[in-house]
Amino acid sequence: MQQYSQLTGLSRRKLLSLIGMTAGSAAMYQAMTSMGLASESGYKGPVKLEGDPKGASVLILGSGLAGMTAALELRQAGYKVQILEYNARPGGRNWTIRGGDSFTDIAGATQKCEFDEGLYVNPGPWRIPYHHNGLLAYCKRLGVTLQPFQQINHNAFLHSSKGFGGKPQRIRDIKTDFQGHVSELLAKVTQKGKLEGDVTKEDQEMLLEALKSWGALDSDYSYKQSLHTSEYRGYEKDPGGGLTAVPVPGKPIDLSDILSSGLWGSLENFALYEFQTTMFQPVGGIDMIGKAFAKEVGDLITYNAKVTKIAQDDKGVTVTYEDTQKPGTTQQASADWCVCTIPLTILSQIEINVGAPMQAAIEAVPYASSVKVGLQFKRRFWEEDDLIFGGVSYTDLPITQISYPSTDFNKAGKGVLLGCYTWNGPNSYEFTSMSPEERVQRAVDYGSQIHPQYKDEFENGVSWAWHRSPFTLGCAGDWTDEARKEHYENLCKIDGRIVLAGEHASYIPAWMEGAILSSLDAITRLHQRVVAG
Repeated sequence: MQQYSQLTGLSRRKLLSLIGMTAGSAAMYQAMTSMGLASESGYKGPVKLEGDPKGASVLILGSGLAGMTAALELRQAGYKVQILEYNARPGGRNWTIRGGDSFTDIAGATQKCEFDEGLYVNPGPWRIPYHHNGLLAYCKRLGVTLQPFQQINHNAFLHSSKGFGGKPQRIRDIKTDFQGHVSELLAKVTQKGKLEGDVTKEDQEMLLEALKSWGALDSDYSYKQSLHTSEYRGYEKDPGGGLTAVPVPGKPIDLSDILSSGLWGSLENFALYEFQTTMFQPVGGIDMIGKAFAKEVGDLITYNAKVTKIAQDDKGVTVTYEDTQKPGTTQQASADWCVCTIPLTILSQIEINVGAPMQAAIEAVPYASSVKVGLQFKRRFWEEDDLIFGGVSYTDLPITQISYPSTDFNKAGKGVLLGCYTWNGPNSYEFTSMSPEERVQRAVDYGSQIHPQYKDEFENGVSWAWHRSPFTLGCAGDWTDEARKEHYENLCKIDGRIVLAGEHASYIPAWMEGAILSSLDAITRLHQRVVAG
């Protein structure tokens, strides 16, 4: 058949790779785990800091989730605790931007958010996988109300500027048609006995039945336009009532068109372990988590404290810091021990009295580049016009994706989209180099290629480039396998009276879970040393 012409010479390995793209979440998970990318959270229940610390004091640097987790547990265990925080708010990257908020990047560009009341964007973390058990446990413990985060929506779009004349395609159509065509190919191979030696005869028979079901194949193991395939991919005209009730089946997209468009590459987002349902978000914004922690430990936090020096001896740790509201005025804070959660991009520029192995580790980890843009529109046209309720559309344009809000479904009024989310690579660095206003305009221009309604419905927007963030200078630790092998243990080991924690000191970088688990591990080891000493 002509639509299979591009599969000539396709190796079995490539074919199975393509099958795994659509079907193999288990296979994808196993492969990712072998690379250290998808291990389930190591949280095993509440931390137990047994033994009397005898009034020992701990100075915590940073009130992100790692820092506040440490403060919460150490105070409960009997330590005297103080937190120094650069910002005027708790949470660090656990941050939500709402109407009326003002914020400034390292270039001095200040934005004031003009979103309507109740609307917001999360410039940092924004979703919680169901298997991030530590974070979920703290949300339950601290009373953070969660709601579903709609990551996967088959009615959202896949978009290629090079395929289908630049016209967005429904995820459902690409996924179902790709799955159907591949099922037909594999069924033909199976029928011809090409799998003998790899699959038993009995298994081949069961495989054919499975392919018929999984790929929506007909009795001849063909994938083609029919009411049966429309039950999977949707109809050209949906079933109705009365005289116009008769449905019209949708026409499958040719496999060669799917392959040449490259849209199949985005289907991995439906298999990745971190994105599988159910995912969650706090009601009202991701910073509800940081605020909940701050209700417990906020009295320990000194805000607007820019750390400039970290010194230690065999008796304790002394930190010099500047009040950012009174530049040039320095103060000092001292404690027996220190838990430092400052991002390594910042910490590498601070004078710190640690050994050469930890210093080398601090300097060895670059941070990923990421940019987000939030856009407010006059109406929720993605729901009203396109029937997209939550989820994510993916594109090869520089904005990479559009995420639709998982709140206020089917309500009239305005709404905010995540109109751009870049992660490393040329697109991310290009967006970082732009002014905040230019990023917003580019997000509108690019997004209008997917949703033509953008130009008429757009009202205002904000953007944040993490490499221009004064308190992180990057989004998250971007480890390589080589760097982990050489530096990871040295980064995490206690150096004298100082221990580091944060997402950068975990195997779950860029996730809130990594920050929390790193903190729990650090304070457990620190406590063991204190009570043993």
